[in-house]
Amino acid sequence: MAEMHADPAAVALPREPIHAVTTPLARFLHIETASGIVLLIATAAALALANSPYAPAYRTFWDTPVVLTIGAVHLSHTMQEWINDGVMVIFFFVIGLEVKRELVLGELRDVRRATLPLAAALGGMLAPAGIYLALQHGQPGERGWGIPMATDIAFVVGCMALLGPRVPHGLRIMLLSLAIADDIGAILVIAVGYTADLHFDALGVGLGLMAAVAACARLGVRSILVYSVLGFAVWLAFLKSGVHATIAGVILGLLTPSRRYLGTETVDQFLERARQLFQGDWDNQAHRAMHVRKLQWAMREAISPLEYLEQTMHPWVGFAIMPLFALANAGVPVQVGALGAPISVAVILGLMLGKPLGIVLFSWLAVRCNLAKLPTGVDWRVMVGAGCLAGIGFTMALFIADLALDDEQLVTAKIGILAGSTVSAALGLGLLLLTLPKPPTGGATVRAADPTVIS
Repeated sequence: MAEMHADPAAVALPREPIHAVTTPLARFLHIETASGIVLLIATAAALALANSPYAPAYRTFWDTPVVLTIGAVHLSHTMQEWINDGVMVIFFFVIGLEVKRELVLGELRDVRRATLPLAAALGGMLAPAGIYLALQHGQPGERGWGIPMATDIAFVVGCMALLGPRVPHGLRIMLLSLAIADDIGAILVIAVGYTADLHFDALGVGLGLMAAVAACARLGVRSILVYSVLGFAVWLAFLKSGVHATIAGVILGLLTPSRRYLGTETVDQFLERARQLFQGDWDNQAHRAMHVRKLQWAMREAISPLEYLEQTMHPWVGFAIMPLFALANAGVPVQVGALGAPISVAVILGLMLGKPLGIVLFSWLAVRCNLAKLPTGVDWRVMVGAGCLAGIGFTMALFIADLALDDEQLVTAKIGILAGSTVSAALGLGLLLLTLPKPPTGGATVRAADPTVIS
């Protein structure tokens, strides 16, 4: 195969001994499947620990109480609860950023192009929930109807990356947009279906603080520190209100500005000034730190806060927060007999059968009514495979299960999530391998980015 070489105009940075470690790590982090691999390893580790002689220590660790006191505010939660109600707010904040990007800049901004993924997402939520309720109506596990509704975007991206260039661009965009729309549905499910008793005083404070965030954005406040303090206060208010605190993360993500502050001409002026300074007697230049800070500020303001935060926080979410969540929540004692438990069966069928059924049926209706058309290179056989792949419900399914169920019901639901997601991934990959055409031989291979080179 031909190989794509580095840009000859790229700037090679000085090599240091630490680069022997950081360069391979950075290349791994740039691999599309990397976050899915890390999440899979964390899940396997949690399952191994929960089914080993260390299981009591594993459970005791996540049940350890952690107390936070700020003035009159006293919060006491277990380690697992702090992850689910606290750390996962960052995960939901990034989801809010992704949703806003899609609504403002992506596929969901155009009604015609958004119709297919929106219709598919709607069917992919209603059918699994319907199958679950049909099997659990009037039963103790009925409250878990939201468990099989969402698609895990990290694992879906990883599976598509395994298929490589065989995946048509239109199918990739459709599946990613579907997953984003799924996330919107899951957020609404959490807000409406799994909200505890409301405390309107705390909720009022939270809404007032959100109004302050929106006002700061309108006034042109650009300090991340200001928004971080306000965001923490919003999270605290929502935590006390009874509305699940992760909803605060989503709303804050949606409030993040999508417009950059500096235009191209202004940035060019900053760069020209920097070029003049560097071409002069830079070593003896006065106030060098001030000039560097101004240039850093100009480069930061050359892109929107939404784009900057999404790019900055994605690695933390993909390689730290989601694996941490999996370590705390995926560790369940695996019992083969539990696969036949009613809740487990309902979850498995919701993910494995409900997802492809709802996605294909609602997509067919949208195309039949001339509201949408299939992406280039995609037929209905491919859509069935894509629908199966969307049955990977891991992260959000575990999250909703923890909100909806307790004790033995929660354990069997988690086993159903793991089994249903695994089968869905295998079916989706298998069907797409059979139905997607093989890519032409040859082509360019692109190397992972080298962090010691600026292109």
